[in-house]
Amino acid sequence: MLAHIIEYYTYDDYKTWEGEWELIDGVAYAMAPSPMITHQAISGEITFELISSVRKCKQCLVVIEQDWKLDELTVLKPDISLICNETNEAYITKSPLIVVEIISKSTAKRDEKYKFDLYKKEGVPYYVLVYPNALKAKIYKLVGSEYIKQGDFSLETYQFDDLACQASINFQAVFEKFRK
Repeated sequence: MLAHIIEYYTYDDYKTWEGEWELIDGVAYAMAPSPMITHQAISGEITFELISSVRKCKQCLVVIEQDWKLDELTVLKPDISLICNETNEAYITKSPLIVVEIISKSTAKRDEKYKFDLYKKEGVPYYVLVYPNALKAKIYKLVGSEYIKQGDFSLETYQFDDLACQASINFQAVFEKFRK
């Protein structure tokens, strides 16, 4: 019987790949094909909400699908990140203040389990999981070393009050076009 062999890669390998990938503990994960239109539209709405709320904050930026290099074996590509005081142009080097992942069937396990644990370990203050089919978001706040669920949001505005910039997301506005 042949043993199952897993190939491990580094950031140097990752930089040479074509297409969309993530690297978690040296294991390569192909990103799903282009997200569905609803996924992309909701991403745009959340990005708009975050950019609008931090527009006057000089040290913070909202970025979309930007590489975050945790180390030589792990490179993530969050759907949306709020980053502050970042000096590297090639990739994110510091923990974002907010990470938003928009859930699809092909990424659910990775986003809800693996990335959840990685973002917690890396000290991301807020992790937002968005469920386009349910038109809701789950927000988790890092308290000590654990994520505490702040609630499910569909019609509400959430204020991220304890950050360098006063960010917020109005979920009624985000999901408005998709309600039937």
